[in-house]
Amino acid sequence: MKSSRYRQVRRILRNSSSFARIIFVVILNFISVSIKRQVSRFKVQGSRRLASCILCLATCILLFSSNLLAEKWEKSLDFSLNLTQNSYSDNWVGGEAGSFNWMSNLNSSATKQLSKELNLKNTLKLAFGQTHQQDKDSKKWRKPTKSTDLIDFESVLRFTLNAWVDPYFAARLETQFLDAEVTEVKRYFNPIKISESTGIAKVFYKKEKSEFLTRFGLGLRQYIQKEITDTLEAKTMVKKTFDGGIESVTDFKIGLADGKINYTTKLTLFKAIFYSKKEELYWKCVDVNWENIFSSGITTYLKVFLYVQFLYDKQIDKKGRFKQTLALGLTYRFF
Repeated sequence: MKSSRYRQVRRILRNSSSFARIIFVVILNFISVSIKRQVSRFKVQGSRRLASCILCLATCILLFSSNLLAEKWEKSLDFSLNLTQNSYSDNWVGGEAGSFNWMSNLNSSATKQLSKELNLKNTLKLAFGQTHQQDKDSKKWRKPTKSTDLIDFESVLRFTLNAWVDPYFAARLETQFLDAEVTEVKRYFNPIKISESTGIAKVFYKKEKSEFLTRFGLGLRQYIQKEITDTLEAKTMVKKTFDGGIESVTDFKIGLADGKINYTTKLTLFKAIFYSKKEELYWKCVDVNWENIFSSGITTYLKVFLYVQFLYDKQIDKKGRFKQTLALGLTYRFF
């Protein structure tokens, strides 16, 4: 076992990009150990096996690929900050009250052809905003309330084999910075949803600023939630559940007017086959998550941003849920 590892290392050292390759593999193995520890805490045998297979396969491919750094990363990173403020004097008549609203958004993606047979794509979406409201009678400012909150990271490893479809592995983390449902108890990064999936992917259309891709496969989902047991003493209890089933993900993006107008949409469907709490109702129903992002640059640093999300999870509510954020503010494109 050890001799085979030495032979692999020797082959790596003979390549011109060996130093960068070794660093990349060391980092990957460090991440794999961390993920295995987290997954083992769920005590889900199927999830543990899937994570181990994904990480071992990815490590082997990276070790034997001969041109890891052959192509550069295709990167994009947009940051926007939106502010709205109004105030009134103490003797103002009319019942108005002052307010201050702020919201920030970050949308980033990084894609690279690691080798001829391996493509990696990472996407990150961050959003947070607050509303500060003034009491119209006392004119005192109330505590800020959260207006938007999102952390969404996804990584997709796709095997580009020049076939009609490409096998893939994907992992996704969804949470928020602060759970403000109960103001007396601060719960950061709650709840947490972790998804892993594997299956086949098909790229129907791809250009420099446009892409249409769909994936279909099997997935596992883990939920970690801090439930409040005592509000006065701010005590919480960690609750963990998991399910598995069939997943379908469709991504589409298009850029117009030399990148000044961009539209991105993502439709995720999940049909559970098993669930850790079978006694609950509606867990077999299809879950829907449809996200839409539209942005248009008015000037170099001024942009209109629209985010629309439709969610349907019958376990939470029998009706669909809708979220819409429209903002006009300062933006900066790093690359």
